Amino acid sequence: MFRPSIRPDAVLVQAVIAGALSFAHLHDLAAAAGQTGWKAWAYPISVDLLLVAAWRRLRGGGRSRLAWCWFLIALVASLGANVATAGFLDLANPPAWLRFSVAGWPALAFLGGTLLAHTPTPAPAAPADSVPADDLGLELVERDQPPAPEAAPALLAPPSVPSVPPALVEHARKVADDHRTRTGSEIDPDTLRARLGVPAPMADAIAAQLA
Repeated sequence: MFRPSIRPDAVLVQAVIAGALSFAHLHDLAAAAGQTGWKAWAYPISVDLLLVAAWRRLRGGGRSRLAWCWFLIALVASLGANVATAGFLDLANPPAWLRFSVAGWPALAFLGGTLLAHTPTPAPAAPADSVPADDLGLELVERDQPPAPEAAPALLAPPSVPSVPPALVEHARKVADDHRTRTGSEIDPDTLRARLGVPAPMADAIAAQLA
């Protein structure tokens, strides 16, 4: 059967001891300043909550001046109670400034907690020359690719004219003369092609030489 081992953490134990002593000192100081009953217990809770809120703002929202300011205020209030209850002040006859400070603490703590909770943290400004990751990758790919060679302009080749043997030209001339004699008109390329039995390009070339 598995039994979880409990290992005491020295830092955690130290934090519990420090928190308990600070809580008791704040309670004793508030009670000495005239805050009796449940009110004396509410003061250490208020100081610790403000301290935690400021610390969380520092950890989660950047090193803002607002969070540092209220963190130091809560820390001074906690350390001040520890020092004051160590015999440096006559708690049987507390001074007027101590009564004033303790009486004004609730309003001060409420202001600090409200500012910490509702003041937005400015987002870090992006550098002007920053490029999105997708655009940067596309730019690097395009930069690595060699430039495409320009396509050479296509040269228009002249149409090939079939060579006609002289003997075929003379035979075609006789066919054309015979056609002129019988019909009284010049022979057209289609008729010449049919009479000679040659392809159309060669018939056109022969007709051009007979013209």
